[in-house]
Amino acid sequence: MAKRAETMEQNRTKLIAAGRKAFAEKGYSAASMDDLTADVGLTRGALYHNFGDKRGLLAAVVDQIDTEMALRAQEIGAGAADPWHGLLAEGAAYIEMALDPEVQRIVLLDGPAVLGDPSQWPSQNSCLQVTRRTVEKLIADGVVKPVNAEAAARLLSGAALNAALWIAASDNPQDVLPKAVEAFQTLASGFLAKVR
Repeated sequence: MAKRAETMEQNRTKLIAAGRKAFAEKGYSAASMDDLTADVGLTRGALYHNFGDKRGLLAAVVDQIDTEMALRAQEIGAGAADPWHGLLAEGAAYIEMALDPEVQRIVLLDGPAVLGDPSQWPSQNSCLQVTRRTVEKLIADGVVKPVNAEAAARLLSGAALNAALWIAASDNPQDVLPKAVEAFQTLASGFLAKVR
């Protein structure tokens, strides 16, 4: 039984890697299930068993990449001088990741088109909870106005996500990036208890 579970997990890992590669190179619509399963020596049956369908595989790939993005942003934020600047750095880092072609195509363009509202994705909910805890600490420390922490976290997370979506859909992402980051930081500064 343990061997079977191990094989299933290996197959799942292979399929996610193959899906990630195919979706990044070809996009969701053009990615062939037969090609991506054949690339890792598996059948469509393995894909159906593990993910239900191609959409399920995309959801797993988006979850993996979006989770990696959140962790990377949190690492960047952790290097800031204080929690407030950490929050700003996390948001800016998440927005900047929209320049990555894999992130653009899979998470920011195909993801919402196929999977729907990103704010409903499990990975976005995890990110939201991290932001809420940071906001709660900033409120307790008197850095942020005493507003509802969940509402503030939703607005900040939504602003970063929408800025990233704007960059991904833009004809000139490099030109949009500084505008998006500046607007995010300006919006976030409205929560400050005192101007810094």
